Order: sequence, then C-alpha cells, then structure tokens
Amino acid sequence: MPELKYNQRKIDISELPKEIPDFSSSFEPKDSVIKKWLINWILSSIKKKTINENDLLPSKADISNYLGVSIGTVQNAIRFVEDEGYLISKQKLGTSICSQTNPINNLIKSTTKRDKAVAAIKKTIIQNNYKIGKAIPSTRKMSEYIGISQNTIRMAYEFLCKEQVLESRQIRGNDANWFLKNIPSISEEEHKIFDTMSADTLVFKLTSDMKNYLKENFNIGDKIPSHIDLAKYFGVSIKTIHDSVKQLIKEGIIISRRGRYGSILAQDPMNPIFEPLKENSIFSKAEDAAFYSYQKVESALVDYINTNYNAGDKLPSMLDLSKMFDVSTNTIRKALISLEQDGIITFSRGRFGGTFLIEKPESVNRQQYQWLSINPDFI
Repeated sequence: MPELKYNQRKIDISELPKEIPDFSSSFEPKDSVIKKWLINWILSSIKKKTINENDLLPSKADISNYLGVSIGTVQNAIRFVEDEGYLISKQKLGTSICSQTNPINNLIKSTTKRDKAVAAIKKTIIQNNYKIGKAIPSTRKMSEYIGISQNTIRMAYEFLCKEQVLESRQIRGNDANWFLKNIPSISEEEHKIFDTMSADTLVFKLTSDMKNYLKENFNIGDKIPSHIDLAKYFGVSIKTIHDSVKQLIKEGIIISRRGRYGSILAQDPMNPIFEPLKENSIFSKAEDAAFYSYQKVESALVDYINTNYNAGDKLPSMLDLSKMFDVSTNTIRKALISLEQDGIITFSRGRFGGTFLIEKPESVNRQQYQWLSINPDFI
C-alpha cells in the first residue's frame, strides 16, 4: 500500500467489512445505519490493529459503490461519524481516522458543536411549551430555526434520546419522528452556551444586514426586491429571507401586500416607530383575507382528522382529500397550511414524505369577520 504525505496510509476498499448493512430491514435512515456500521468497524479495527490513527478512508465514491448508495448518503454518514469523534476531514487530504477515538473524553470541537445544539434545542422546547408526547420539529426545521447544521441537530437529537429527553419513532422520511419524552432541564453551563450563540444565528444577523441594506438603498414608500432577488443578493436561502422579512414586518419596518403590490418600506429601518401604522391596521393580514374561502373545509378537515388519526400518522394526499371533500386541491392546500401554522400537522418531502399529524387539533374557532379585507375595527 503506497504511503501518502504526512505518513498517512490510505485504507483500501477491500479492508472494509465484507458484510454490508441490510438497509431494507431497518427503519432508520441509510446514513444513520452507515454511521453505526463505520463506527463499529473503526473501533474493532483499531483494537485489532489492522488500521491506525491518521489512516485515510477510501474515497466517498468508492464507499458509495461498495455499499450501493449515493455519495450524498455516504457524505452524511461520514459527517455523523465526525461529530461522534472517530473521523476528521481535511480539505484536499481526505478523511482520516481521528487520533482521539474516544468521543466521551476527547474531541472538544465536535462535542462543543453538539453541546451548542443541545442547549439551543432544550431552550426551544421550553420556550415553545412543548408537551410530553408531542412531536418536536424535524431536524431540517430545527436547523433552520436555530441556525445550526442539520447533521449536528440530528446528533443532538440522538444524544437527547440517550438522556431520555426525546424518543424516536425511527420512521424514514417522516418529519413527525422525534417526540418529547421528558421536559428537559437546562444547566448553568448550557445557559451560558446558548447566550453566547443566540445572537449569532443566521436570521438574526441577516435581519440586521437587511436593515442596513434598506436604509442605504430605499426611501420610505419604495417597493423592495422580491424574496428571490434578496436571496441572490445576500447569498442565503429564500426561507432565511422569508424569516427575516417576517421579523421586519413584525417590527413595522416593511408592509407586505400580495400580488403586484409586493412589499414596501414603511419606516426608517434604523429608527422605527413601534406603533401600529394606519396602513398596517386598517387592512387584515393577507392570510386572514384568504381564510374565508376555505374556513368550512378546514373545520370539516379537523373533524375528519380527530375521528380517524393519531399523532404520528400519515394523512391522505391532497388529491385524495380534495376528492373526499369535493373541493379543489388548492383549497385543501390552504387549509392544510393553516393547520401547519397552528402546529397540528407537518409536511415532509421525498420518497417517504407526505403530510403527518403532530397532535390532534381542537375544534376550529375563528373570529366571525376574520375573512374581511378591511379590519372590522375600522368599519
């Protein structure tokens, strides 16, 4: 076997275990299965001295061909193993066996990443008053919410399962997969960790940057660029832009109108007046104005869900529901979005995706005039 620079030996693909994981018999995601498979192999091989510290793994492409999975799946698995402290990746060099293979006592960097996520997740659970037995956000949604990578969130979720805070149903592709088992307590150290990271979240920083951008480039009353254009300008996702714009709307800096009117700058971003403007108050929210057309459908949908489904169950497709209630799929979509905003259901993409029930909904109770385009207080 040829030696690489820095005396690193590259492990041949034939040195990996002959018995590869049986993905069809596991309810866990493939990357999670591969993670466990790799860790078991690393520990046993180190013990047998068939591999050594700093030895390089075969390429991700070779491993993906060996296991019959995508390179992306292998990449995710390797990241999980890195988070556990058994591997370390260096640009242009590859992924090597970590020189400190005891994740409990070593690898401060990875542990710190996980600890930050654990502290933020605990804080989120307590702040949102999640109840025992209720599903918490998926790793993807929690990642977007607290600004930490999805892989680190998954590692933190698994740690919290070991701590008996969460439990996993281990259903592939199901966003309603992680459930609260016990209300967590937050140590003084975790409070410090959270306080040092909370101000650095992506949405928080982007909102501040957008205020400066709006101040420098627009006057009050000007129409601001679309979410797509803003995402390109700042180099972030449309979802992150959406979250920042929501915060600016909440602060009264932006007024958002549907259709060709778009969003306009309502106040000085750096010196906003925290009082409701007339143009904000006289009009109901756009989502409220649209609610009347599907209010009855939502009410019937809630009754149907309460009667036939439990938390974690997958609901019928939008097409099936539209046939069931004899309405358009667009009307069903709007009703489901309203239920998602209330934390009743969650959407998941992919092969095992769909619409999943988080908790049974209460009866729909909306204000009588909520659908009006003019706020009833001004009638």
